[in-house]
Amino acid sequence: MWSILLMALGGVLAGGAISLRQQKAHKSWIVTCWILAGMSLLAAYAATL
Repeated sequence: MWSILLMALGGVLAGGAISLRQQKAHKSWIVTCWILAGMSLLAAYAATL
C-alpha cells in the first residue's frame, strides 16, 4: 500500500520537475524536485523489501 503511494508521489514530483523545466524555473527548484522524486522511488523500493 505505502509503496504504491510513494511511487505515485515520485511520479507527481518527476512530472512537476519536467513542468518547471518547461516554465524556465530556477534550476534549484528543478533539482530539488528530481531529488525528492528519486528519494520517494527509493523509499517505495525499500518498502517492498
